Amino acid sequence: MSVRVSASHTEPPPRGAALAGLRRVVAASMAGTVVEWYEFFLYGTAATLVFNHVFFAKGTSDLDAILAAFVTYAVGFAARPIGGVVFGHFGDKYGRKKLLQLSLVLVGATTFLMGCLPTFGQVGYLAPALLVTLRFLQGFAIGGEWGGAVLLVAEHSPSRSRGFWASWPQAAVPLGNALATVVLLVLTSTLSDAAFLSWGWRVAFWLSAVVVLIGYYVRTKITDAPIFLAAQRVAEQEKSDSYSVVEVLKRYPRGVFTAMGLRFGENVLYYLVVTFSITYLKVHVGTDTKVILWWLLVAHAVHFAVIPLAGRLSDRFGRRPVYLVGALAASTWGFFAFPMMDSKHNLVILSAIIIGLVFHAFMYAGQPALMSEMFPTRMRYSGVSLGYQVTSIVAGSLAPIIAVRLLNTYHSSVPIAWYLAGAAAITVVAVFFARETKGADLTDIDLADAASRAARADRKVTV
Repeated sequence: MSVRVSASHTEPPPRGAALAGLRRVVAASMAGTVVEWYEFFLYGTAATLVFNHVFFAKGTSDLDAILAAFVTYAVGFAARPIGGVVFGHFGDKYGRKKLLQLSLVLVGATTFLMGCLPTFGQVGYLAPALLVTLRFLQGFAIGGEWGGAVLLVAEHSPSRSRGFWASWPQAAVPLGNALATVVLLVLTSTLSDAAFLSWGWRVAFWLSAVVVLIGYYVRTKITDAPIFLAAQRVAEQEKSDSYSVVEVLKRYPRGVFTAMGLRFGENVLYYLVVTFSITYLKVHVGTDTKVILWWLLVAHAVHFAVIPLAGRLSDRFGRRPVYLVGALAASTWGFFAFPMMDSKHNLVILSAIIIGLVFHAFMYAGQPALMSEMFPTRMRYSGVSLGYQVTSIVAGSLAPIIAVRLLNTYHSSVPIAWYLAGAAAITVVAVFFARETKGADLTDIDLADAASRAARADRKVTV
């Protein structure tokens, strides 16, 4: 697919009503994303702090139960590509907004029910079985959330500043993570360890009902982008049914597989920093839970601030250069970050976590713009969801499990550092295969796709 930069690259920035409308779309996208990632990352934190005590039998070491909890954590990632495929198909057909509202309700309901589950001591192995079922449904809903949320913004954004505006839904992820951290911090600070493990952790999950209602209401106030509505009308006139994953893989395989490669190192880095580091600090370094949560809270705040800045850089210097800086930097993080954590000095440990998330932001911020510019509107939801979510199975879901296993086997962080470096190398290769799309006009991409389809139809008629 050739990406042509049109005159829209020099278009004036949105002003007045247009700017207000764009900000409203950004707020709606972020509101739902904050809610859904609050719930998703609440599970990740609870997997280390709570679920290994509540839902699983204790093994020969503390890491055994944590490893079992991380396996259920991975189930959510396995479900995400399925959610991405299903939501992508119907989102391309019926609209981003409708599917986003559905995903929000589904993830809220499953999270609330997690707070109601019986413990291993009460029902035995039925407890982790129910947890896995709900985790799967939660991951399914999250799989559909990301593509719709970022596309809602990307398709409303001006071509010249799409990297900046589309990075805001990404910034909502650390915001949701910070919200989960705050809730857990308040609960662990006000309750005894026994009370927190008995019932206190459930409160954090029940609060999802409140935040879901807020997010759902905000999302009712926006509409799909004009470019999507135009594409939808064309599809209806042509009676087109080209929304399937097969169609995306057939027509735009380079976009899908490049997106997967771009995602790999970024995804591994993130879950090593925000999930595995909790285990490393608590079990290997011996740090208090409340202290770890405070560190993460500060780091999430920094991450939230840096992501839009990195998005702005991708508009100025290009998607590929900024992404490459992040990938190369990520390859080094494990070699210095874990020794910094071993120092047991608060400021040094906090710096290690923050540096990891800054490196991550250089990759994460530009993803929505870069991936949305790889596909035409008629199959954009399917394309970005497939490329983004499938990688989660072998990257983010396995990262904490692999890291725990390596730590348990070698009692050293060096193998984990090499594992991250290898993941980052995959992303570096993907950056070189990616096309630079800075300033691309989404209408031009649709026109090129239409021309390609017409040419294929002519060839069929000739044959």
